Amino acid sequence: MTTSLMLACLWCVLANVIGMLPSKKKHWPSAYVLMTFGVPLLGVVFWENGIWIGLLVAMAAMSILRWPVVYLMRWLKGLGGGRVGA
Repeated sequence: MTTSLMLACLWCVLANVIGMLPSKKKHWPSAYVLMTFGVPLLGVVFWENGIWIGLLVAMAAMSILRWPVVYLMRWLKGLGGGRVGA
């Protein structure tokens, strides 16, 4: 197992532990920190282990941080949305 995969597993465990902690801010500050470290780590996983393992790790990360992904998809859908004149 490569170092990047070990770090990705550690990231997943840490994200799940953070998700179990009570929070009044609905975990958004923690999600920003996790995304800050997760995106470069995902790039290294793709680089060292190939596309299929990288896609598996990306799907695992998207299942943990599903709300940022949902909001990103909504935002991207709104960019190309055919709103004329509004």
